[in-house]
Amino acid sequence: MLRPLPLLPPTRRRALCGMAAAFCSLASPRGAWADDPATTPQSRLDTPWWAERHQQKLEEIRRAPVDLIFIGDSIIHNYELTSTAPQYDFLGLWKRFYGNRKAVNLGFNGDTTGNALWRLENGEIDRIAPRVAVVLIGTNNTIQGQGAEETEAGIAAIVALLRQRLPMTKILLLGILPSGISPLKTALDQTVNLRLADRYAAARGVTFMDVGYLFLKDGVTDLGLYMDPRNTPPVPALHPDAAAQARMAEAIEPTLAALMGERAKP
Repeated sequence: MLRPLPLLPPTRRRALCGMAAAFCSLASPRGAWADDPATTPQSRLDTPWWAERHQQKLEEIRRAPVDLIFIGDSIIHNYELTSTAPQYDFLGLWKRFYGNRKAVNLGFNGDTTGNALWRLENGEIDRIAPRVAVVLIGTNNTIQGQGAEETEAGIAAIVALLRQRLPMTKILLLGILPSGISPLKTALDQTVNLRLADRYAAARGVTFMDVGYLFLKDGVTDLGLYMDPRNTPPVPALHPDAAAQARMAEAIEPTLAALMGERAKP
């Protein structure tokens, strides 16, 4: 079973954050940040499928007990995709790891932290008390030009809201996964992850894991693990295929099981 690498020591993390500071400033002009899009709840109700999915999720959490929730964007949303080809059978992967855990998928394609905040403030965590909430979000913030500090603040706002609304729920926070969008985005995402590691290093009720190393080869994003470059026409890597995403599921399983109070799946 794959195991996460140890976190870098604080001095090393601070040094790497400083190396990426120039990139952060390019994508985080102070005037634009005044609107605070990362920490302001923002609906997408004008997008029909998004509004419909939100209603479906409200109904889903009303129907049955919920012990585990996944909050995120398309990478989490993809767990509902099925295929006869193993590398695209995300639903099979979900059933294998989470099918008997009373789990609910709260991933929405294209969501930023602001969009997730709106959903969470508008019913998606009402009247439930899951044992664990897994959070993987932020990649769309940096795609849209938000800086590392803004993106970290948005993720922290989600964690704070969960701790307020679900005080008994343990939070497993995952770092932004590597992509092939641009060197700028890579630098921003790495800085976000370093900042989150520092912020939650000693936090009660929050466990941070950066599993990005699973998607690297020789220190750079392994494009062969992603679906996007196989598209017609190909686009930059952002979404791991199901076989690659299984690496993430395996890596977080010991920690998730411990938080759930269960034995890890083999």
